[in-house]
Amino acid sequence: MDSEHNKSIGRLISLLNKYGNVYMNEKLKDYNLGAGQYQFLMVLYQNEGLSQDEVASILKMDKGTTARAIAKLESEGYVERKVFNTDKRVKKLYLTIKAHEFEKEIRSILTNWKMVLANGLSTEEQNITLVLLNQIALNAEEYLDCKH
Repeated sequence: MDSEHNKSIGRLISLLNKYGNVYMNEKLKDYNLGAGQYQFLMVLYQNEGLSQDEVASILKMDKGTTARAIAKLESEGYVERKVFNTDKRVKKLYLTIKAHEFEKEIRSILTNWKMVLANGLSTEEQNITLVLLNQIALNAEEYLDCKH
């Protein structure tokens, strides 16, 4: 692989995503979950009772991907849908006891991955990296929002 290819921001972000998915799939397999579902759980840990569309919006995911992930979480007993009182068409997502019991474990898995990624970086370097990655993500989002 040539050195210019290794310096590509997009390529490096893609690799980090790939490695993160491999790590999460390995760590979550005993829980019958994969890298495609844990983000949805994390959103619900922060704010239980959201609709499926609200979760999709927060994660910037399309409705089909969200529906499949939520269906998997539901079939594995981590999430349940409850009809919203004022509008019977709106179903809100709630965590089950199983999901609440799993929260400490998933947070530990994520903390360990963060430690792997930050190995050898000072706190200042970690903070700078977060600021830069956030700006890169915002740049991409703004560009795509302008295109639509």
